Amino acid sequence: MSFRKVVRQSKFRHVFGQPVKNDQCYEDIRVSRVTWDSTFCAVNPKFLAVIVEASGGGAFLVLPLSKMGRIDKAYPTVCGHTGPVLDIDWCPHNDEVIASGSEDCTVMVWQIPENGLASPLTEPVVALEGHTKRVGIITWHPTARNVLLSAGCDNVVLIWNVGTAEELYRLDSLHPDLIYNVSWNRNGSLFCSACKDKSVRIIDPRRGTLVAEREKAHEGARPMRAVFLADGKVFTTGFSRMSERQLALWDPGDSSIRYFEITDEPPYIHFLNTFTSKEPQRGMGSMPKRGLEVSKCEIARFYKLHERKCEPIVMTVPRKSDLFQDDLYPDTAGPEAALEAEEWVSGRDADPILISLREAYVPSKQRDLKVSRRNVLSDSRPTVAPGSARPMASTAAATTTASTTSGSFAGAGEAGKLEEVMQELRALRALVKEQGERIGRLEEQLGRMENGDA
Repeated sequence: MSFRKVVRQSKFRHVFGQPVKNDQCYEDIRVSRVTWDSTFCAVNPKFLAVIVEASGGGAFLVLPLSKMGRIDKAYPTVCGHTGPVLDIDWCPHNDEVIASGSEDCTVMVWQIPENGLASPLTEPVVALEGHTKRVGIITWHPTARNVLLSAGCDNVVLIWNVGTAEELYRLDSLHPDLIYNVSWNRNGSLFCSACKDKSVRIIDPRRGTLVAEREKAHEGARPMRAVFLADGKVFTTGFSRMSERQLALWDPGDSSIRYFEITDEPPYIHFLNTFTSKEPQRGMGSMPKRGLEVSKCEIARFYKLHERKCEPIVMTVPRKSDLFQDDLYPDTAGPEAALEAEEWVSGRDADPILISLREAYVPSKQRDLKVSRRNVLSDSRPTVAPGSARPMASTAAATTTASTTSGSFAGAGEAGKLEEVMQELRALRALVKEQGERIGRLEEQLGRMENGDA
């Protein structure tokens, strides 16, 4: 009786990785040697950013993707931090905006010129101060414009509105130990975190509540990771007590990239292939789907950091046809935000606005990030139920509000004057909100027209 091995059908079964030629690498980059478990690299369809060694503070390079070859030692950097930069993340809704976290306990948000840096960039658009220890994790909200999450070695997660420089939520009691990583779910209603106490948590940031917790997700003492998948499942990687790797897609101490496919049927996780190179990676960046070359059946592109260079590695699925491969490229998240920060704070959720890659992604004109410092009189922070996350409410701001209100109306002598002004203020707020929503809808329609979707 003979048995025939059944090969599982998969469109990704023959995926393989291939490094680019030397002249397409980014050479002579002094990658940061700071002892922090970070990718040190972030990439989007316009720019490559790499955290580098810097004297007297922290810095990172921002290179147009086309600037391959040897990078001059005098090439300008983003260098406004007073301590080493530990993490960087490109804004998903503006390819010219990047955030950074540093050992100096601050978070900074930067506007990169359209064609890259011509001189050192020392002044951020906004500096966010709220952590008491170094900030090692930075990640943007996937669908709400200007919402940024930071996590520090003070075991605190802060969520900011960078458009107003406000601290929206402070989560300071959910992690008893160092936070290894944080990952938003698809619509940004929840995030998951991996912690040094070996627990993986799912957290509702607006309520400040723990939705679910998995203790001892991995028994090993080495750092683990947790990521939200598009279908709402959480995927973790870590180590056993014997330091055996458990479902490690990528580990900075290894020189391999392992590719898995996750399906709806048991056993759910299927090993596909391994790309191996001789040199271990110092860090790694991953290109968003909209930055891939669909004409070459490219399904992923990694930017592998060596000690002195950055090497793109292209993952492709061999196909004979030159036609667009629908099965490889379902619609993916585009650069347009689905919500404004204020809408997300008010409790709304929205899935990413998807775009088709059939005609290949064409970036539209980026709008500058502008920070609006609110007048304290019109400061309408959300009210929060007991036991929920504490919204931004600094003592100084609250004191200023009270004193300004008192000083403005103490001598008015008319009992109804204050109420009259407040009614007018509320009416103006409603009008501004309505106009803002209308502008957002028009911008969304314009974006679709520019992308050929309407």
